[in-house]
Amino acid sequence: MNSPTIGVFPAAGGIGGGTVKHLLPRFPSKKLVFIARSPEKLRELPVDQAVLRRADYDDNESLKVAFEGLNILFLISYASVEHEYRTERHRTAIDHAIRSGVTHIFYGSLGYGGNPEGDQSVAHVMQAHLDTERYLQECTRQHVGFSYTVIREGLYSESYPLYTAFFDPKQPVDEIKIPHDGAGSGIAWVKREELGEGTAELIKRFVQDPDGFPYRNRKVLLSGPRTLTLGETVSILAKLAKHTVRIRQVSVDEFARQPQVSSNFTYHGVDHSALWTTTFEAFRRGEGAFVSPLLGELLGREPEDFETTVSRS
Repeated sequence: MNSPTIGVFPAAGGIGGGTVKHLLPRFPSKKLVFIARSPEKLRELPVDQAVLRRADYDDNESLKVAFEGLNILFLISYASVEHEYRTERHRTAIDHAIRSGVTHIFYGSLGYGGNPEGDQSVAHVMQAHLDTERYLQECTRQHVGFSYTVIREGLYSESYPLYTAFFDPKQPVDEIKIPHDGAGSGIAWVKREELGEGTAELIKRFVQDPDGFPYRNRKVLLSGPRTLTLGETVSILAKLAKHTVRIRQVSVDEFARQPQVSSNFTYHGVDHSALWTTTFEAFRRGEGAFVSPLLGELLGREPEDFETTVSRS
């Protein structure tokens, strides 16, 4: 592929922004298109001649033209824990991208399910990702010349509040009430910006040698180099907070009734707090504990550990 045009959508969030930051030194800016609901947020980066476009997952008209002129797209998932609506939005974006001429999609999936080649998960939040992964595979059969790479992004360190009932080290509580005892299989936490850096490097390698790219029509996992149990994770948070904190295992209903939980898991007027607890069952089954060396290889260094990342955030 001769000097392709590369797009990122949505480009202004955590994963998108980190990827944008690391794409800029790897490609001529005039070959980059950054698409976001609020693209002006990207002007704090040295975007130079990169094209900034406005589009929104919830706005079909904007999606129809969002991907024009692109050859390669990094598609980041719709930001919610919904299932059916999220799947439908992903499919709509993929369809418009292919109609616009995109021939390869890197899709930002999630690191549940254990081995990245797997296609099962008990986590509700993973279901839209699995649907989207299957749809991309279907698109390779429907559209000659189209290919994809699924990037299962390990659970990023900065997202620990989702799994600790929104614990805040600056305002620590004595107990973290979750439907899990903190023991068992761990989580291979990974720094969010390093996920963006690894993704940018994957895209660079694809552009350099698309025919020899080893991850065409495959799933890959970008994870941290080691796992921490939820109990070990909370111990680190307690150390940083300088406060004694313990996990208290509670029922699904008690977890979901906590006001800071329900307020953060409500989308389109529906409270998904109880469904979110399937992530804890996924942890019990080891779905977050799979460690892949790929991110370290892409970075050329060992990924940053959980304590370092959280202490700096």
